Amino acid sequence: MTILNFLVADAYAVGATAATTTTAAPSTGQGLLSLLPMLGILVVFMYFMVIRPQSKKVKEQRTLLAGLQSGDEIMTIGGVLGRIEKITDSFIVLNIAEGVNVSVQKNAVASCMPKGTMKGV
Repeated sequence: MTILNFLVADAYAVGATAATTTTAAPSTGQGLLSLLPMLGILVVFMYFMVIRPQSKKVKEQRTLLAGLQSGDEIMTIGGVLGRIEKITDSFIVLNIAEGVNVSVQKNAVASCMPKGTMKGV
């Protein structure tokens, strides 16, 4: 017995001889049934690992943007720290230094900082 014979099993013909050829279609019902549980597990995995955390993050961002008020100190996605001076529908005017105001889109807000954060800067 060689190593190749150990790894690969011998092939035997099942119920057919070379003289009589039948054209029977292979049964795919069993193959699909064995694939269904794996497909279900994949869908559940994708929901809990990708879809649910992403929708949770979007919901948190919406509540953050809805709760912004003038006087709040925020950090933008670009790392700019500022105090909100004015809020419109899609833009925020930030005071980033004495006499320096910057307009940014609302979607650029990364987080709301605790009061007094700008005093230390």
